[in-house]
Amino acid sequence: MERKRLPEYLKRGIVDTEKTKLVRSILKNKCLNTVCDAARCPNKAECYAKNTATFLILGNICTRNCRFCNISGGTPEPLDRTEPFKVAQAIKELDLKYAVITSVTRDDLPLQGADMFAQVIVETKKLVPDIKIEVLTPDFEGIEDLIDIVVDAQPDVFNHNIETVKRLYPKARPLAGYERSLNFLRHIKERKAHMITKSGLMVGLGETFEELEQTFKDLKSVECDIVTVGQYMQPSKKHLEVEKYYSQDDFSYVEELARYAGIKQVVASGLVRSSYRAFETFENV
Repeated sequence: MERKRLPEYLKRGIVDTEKTKLVRSILKNKCLNTVCDAARCPNKAECYAKNTATFLILGNICTRNCRFCNISGGTPEPLDRTEPFKVAQAIKELDLKYAVITSVTRDDLPLQGADMFAQVIVETKKLVPDIKIEVLTPDFEGIEDLIDIVVDAQPDVFNHNIETVKRLYPKARPLAGYERSLNFLRHIKERKAHMITKSGLMVGLGETFEELEQTFKDLKSVECDIVTVGQYMQPSKKHLEVEKYYSQDDFSYVEELARYAGIKQVVASGLVRSSYRAFETFENV
């Protein structure tokens, strides 16, 4: 079957500015990764210009192999225990106002990286007291003690992506679980009621509007505050094919569905990714 052509409105050229060069230089100097580069995010120049960046900790090899993701799967390298300090220093040098910390999934580690998330938060807030930090974590296999390690470090926003509708989990996320991710978000609110929670999903994998509506209702049922929705774009021929490219009108309708379900803040558009306009949505909750 012929691959669907990428619509023009989803194409964004590479923009290189003094800011993007500075970010790359500091990251290279400290041997750090960003998901902006690892996942080939189309918005990185815009985010860098707004003093926002998304750091990828725990290496760049994932222990899972979701069929939509551009981050490599395989056997990870040993942890760099100095990484939390390096991330904190990079955030200070970049003069960031808002930092997003995410990671590959590390099911191979005793604490699955939860302790490293906590250390990054603590070390960064020591060095940059006014920084706002959002974490975007894997599901930690639903282990509540691991979720609590991150919650207790007090990020400003705790993000965990639902990624897709329930029916498509076996196809897109065979090692994850829809109910597990919902329970993950529910537990954060049970542990710390006023913590802002966030989730995101991609569209174009064959879901229906009815299924999206139900997903938003499910996210509302666990008191999720912010939801991002963006177009899935096939990273390579080895990944899941795009079943549909959503139009701008489609995304407007998706946003309506999420707002009608009761989600406080919704960002829905073709190029939206989990941390897109993260600072603005945080400020508006």
